[in-house]
Amino acid sequence: MTSTWRYCSLLVALLLPVSAAQAEQLQAKQYGDFDRYVLALSWQTGFCQSQHERNRQEPDECRLQKEAENKADFLTVHGLWPGLPKSIAARGVDNRRWMRFGCATRPIPNLPEARVSRKCAAPETGLSLESAAKLNAVMPGAGGTSCLERYEYAKHGACFGFDPDAYFGTMVRMNSEIKNTELGKFIADNYGKAVSRNEFDAAVAKTWGKESVKAVKLSCHGNPAYLTEIQFTLKAETINSPLSATSFLSQAHPGNCGKQFILDKVGY
Repeated sequence: MTSTWRYCSLLVALLLPVSAAQAEQLQAKQYGDFDRYVLALSWQTGFCQSQHERNRQEPDECRLQKEAENKADFLTVHGLWPGLPKSIAARGVDNRRWMRFGCATRPIPNLPEARVSRKCAAPETGLSLESAAKLNAVMPGAGGTSCLERYEYAKHGACFGFDPDAYFGTMVRMNSEIKNTELGKFIADNYGKAVSRNEFDAAVAKTWGKESVKAVKLSCHGNPAYLTEIQFTLKAETINSPLSATSFLSQAHPGNCGKQFILDKVGY
């Protein structure tokens, strides 16, 4: 009886799709010698406002945007960007070129360039249907006519050989974690209001400690300024663990939001 059970268990394990075995942990299969990721989360209402003010063609997710019961849900996934690997830097690539071209950087990795104006021209990611559904719930630009997930994977994921489910699943997990922190509560409670950078930083410090404030970059647009994006710099070795005080790395610039900015609400 025992030997039969062991045989059946082994057979099931062998028949499992490879992606199912890899989906839990995010791990680079190549160019893994980098020390950080940047997790970029959009303040979706502010992003849409900026597109409107720049007279750009509004994507469907902005044109059809509606109020949400939980205002923290407007904190949405933009991307997860690995830092410059040492092996690529050794070929004369600096951080500015890496952030501009990502996986298309020459001389390596030299993959086809993903263009922001032609996101849907990037290859399909290979996401499972289950993972795609979870991603679509927190990345409004995924799928449809926007294809943000294709662009993000082609530019920041493909050259590392990331399992797509693990790559996007990590973003979904961290987005959920952040929305359920003191920072997430602060953002929801101040929906549509002006806040100071000191107040925002205090919410970050209350969540993960004072040092984590140095890991946060805020992007704003407009006059008066309103928030469009939050970027968190994270230690690469902590990417598969829940966010904590030890997850963060200081980065060079706090962003352009100034002393006060608005957590913009739906509508123009």
